[in-house]
Amino acid sequence: MTLDEQILRAARTWGHTSARDRAVGRFSLLGEHAGVWLAIGVLGGALDPARRSRWGRATATVAATYALNTALKLLFRRRRPELDGLPPLTATPTRLSFPSAHASTAFAGAFAYTRLGLPAPPLYGLAAKLSLSRLYLGVHYPSDVLAGALLGTAVAVARGSGGDPASPSANGRAPGFAPGANGHGPLRPTQPAGERP
Repeated sequence: MTLDEQILRAARTWGHTSARDRAVGRFSLLGEHAGVWLAIGVLGGALDPARRSRWGRATATVAATYALNTALKLLFRRRRPELDGLPPLTATPTRLSFPSAHASTAFAGAFAYTRLGLPAPPLYGLAAKLSLSRLYLGVHYPSDVLAGALLGTAVAVARGSGGDPASPSANGRAPGFAPGANGHGPLRPTQPAGERP
């Protein structure tokens, strides 16, 4: 048994209950076809009209990652896991496994939306949990998930993902960001020292 299979068998057998299996199955549906990540991008653009184009680019990064992931699955054509006595706990759109689209779109979305000012811990926490849910449900090998996470991050980095923190100001220096009024609300750009608005 390979290391991939050993880790998957452990994930597929440890800590399982009928109630938990159903809960993880429902939770994992959030990442199907990048649904939750596309929704975050669309909602961000609707709530932040001043930066709608940047939200659009970030959302397009998630969509592009999903498309590339699908193409790579067709190229590699790795079959999904088949463990003796441990059938998968959820249905899948295809029988192809490598890389994991849940993981690739999750980490592309987490990177892209963090660059637009959303807090990193909940985004990356959601990305990690959605990715690991695929092991728990027995529909991906660990190497599928790892490859997906690396792919999504690489695509988001390559596309720049519309991130404000890397956007230079007019004088070539990167702008800073501060919370809104009373320390709450969306991030707003601050003026570099010595400059007037």
